[in-house]
Amino acid sequence: MTTSIAEPVRDDRAAVDKAISLLVAFGDQASTGVGVSELARRADLSKSTAFRVLGMLERNGVVERIGTGYRLGARLHQLGQAVYSPEHERVRDLLLPFLTDLYEMTRHTVHLAALHGTEVVYLAKLYGHRTIPAPSRIGGRLPAHATAVGKVLLAYDSLTAARVLTEPLPNLTNHTLTNPDQLADELATIRRSGVAYDNQESRIGLACLAAPVFDSRGRTIAALSVAGPHGRLDHHRLEVTLRQVCASASRSIARAQLPRTA
Repeated sequence: MTTSIAEPVRDDRAAVDKAISLLVAFGDQASTGVGVSELARRADLSKSTAFRVLGMLERNGVVERIGTGYRLGARLHQLGQAVYSPEHERVRDLLLPFLTDLYEMTRHTVHLAALHGTEVVYLAKLYGHRTIPAPSRIGGRLPAHATAVGKVLLAYDSLTAARVLTEPLPNLTNHTLTNPDQLADELATIRRSGVAYDNQESRIGLACLAAPVFDSRGRTIAALSVAGPHGRLDHHRLEVTLRQVCASASRSIARAQLPRTA
């Protein structure tokens, strides 16, 4: 009787695939640090391969040592910042006081967002006392058509809206608008009213209303929104407050003569 020894399965993934698998494996521990063995397990790599690839990433500043483990490095943060328009930072700095005003006046979760291609990028977020889980996070992106901030920005950006309406519309929930004709009708309604709504379109149980911030030429450069539990928001009161804050923000932006973000 002969006994055969199973040969180890060869990992034919390219080095870049292994590196990306390791970076994704950090998850929500990206800043606190993860050990090599755990990263290897999460990335489905051998410990020796994980150690070798992490060494390469460390030499390039993408990860850094922290005790016996690793965390994401400053180079990765710098690369992430380069993805977004350099004007987004100035928009955030100029509008953060108005976002704070909106929070103080509503005590709900509030957002500041801008368009990034056909998606919306969240520049700032303040959490309210009646917080519920939401897909938004600072620096994160979501399909514009599935959010209140995204829809109100699309309503005043005909070129981007036309692009969105000709591409597939992914659904985040069963309430997300995925029919181009229905979305086009809603954008027309938003242009008339000046306010957009998200009724469980980005997350079940979440409601949101948003209004635009304009520059001196009447072009939208950002949007502010208020979010809370679906069915428990006083839409009329919040809409009045939101319009008031956005009007003040628009006047401030006009005085700053801010160019439109990309």
